[in-house]
Amino acid sequence: MTDTVGIAGDRIRSFIERVEQIEEELKALNEGKKEVFAEAKGEGFDVKVLKEILKLRKQDKDERDEQESLLDLYMRAMDGGGAEVPLAKAA
Repeated sequence: MTDTVGIAGDRIRSFIERVEQIEEELKALNEGKKEVFAEAKGEGFDVKVLKEILKLRKQDKDERDEQESLLDLYMRAMDGGGAEVPLAKAA
């Protein structure tokens, strides 16, 4: 038999049950998110584009501007047939 002296079993159970409850809530929220995307898709919206918008809205304006500048820079480099495009960090 294992000695459990000094281990607060009730406190451990409380932590575990709280985490399990949060996991259930997250599962329900994720299911709700799937339903919203399914509804949008059913109305003809492109879910990939909606997810990209969500990603962009999480960034601040400077981050978005820098990412757009780098995307434009890389696309121009590819379109240039392999010619190097000088790297310049977006200001």
